[in-house]
Amino acid sequence: MLANYKLVIFDWDGTVMDSVARIVSSLEEAARLTGGLPELSGNELKQMIGLSLDKGYEFLYPDSPSEKLDDWKHHYGQQFRVDNATPIDLYPSSYTFLETLQQRGHLLAVATGKSRAGLDKAIADTGTSAFFVATRTADETASKPDPLMIHELLAQLGVEAKDAVMVGDTTHDMHLAQNAGVDAVGITWGVHERETLAAYHPVTIVDSLEALL
Repeated sequence: MLANYKLVIFDWDGTVMDSVARIVSSLEEAARLTGGLPELSGNELKQMIGLSLDKGYEFLYPDSPSEKLDDWKHHYGQQFRVDNATPIDLYPSSYTFLETLQQRGHLLAVATGKSRAGLDKAIADTGTSAFFVATRTADETASKPDPLMIHELLAQLGVEAKDAVMVGDTTHDMHLAQNAGVDAVGITWGVHERETLAAYHPVTIVDSLEALL
């Protein structure tokens, strides 16, 4: 199926990396440490995955004071990077899948709600830097679902929108692809379920990376 595309753009958390549990527990602790924020369930918290932290705060706490944002971001970063022991790693088939796509001649890129420091560390820790020809993070360009991330990747790599596809696990990824005028593929092992992703009319929704090959 991916043979139709020159450029394959991946979301990171919940798509390539199994980090949803770490993110959610870090969000829970960040809210507790910040104080004065509504208590949200794990399912509610994970709906922001894929957005920048600024957008995520607006999404989760629309009625909370903006003055708490910096504290919340600080606590989240400390939790995710240092204090939280919840394990994170690539999904079992991610490395082989990326390797196969690269060998088949695809250009691979990342468009993520992570920070630049966060993505660079994740890529370094997983030994996947050689796979990606370009990456964009939410702190260096507009957050999803603004199409700027993808537009910048297309311009940098000289690829037309019709030759690119976005692979992701959330409606934020599907919406990003729609706004950028590229096709989308939904995956079901991350944040959002098949029925939720289907509302954005991706070209396909798969239950494993192998299915895309």
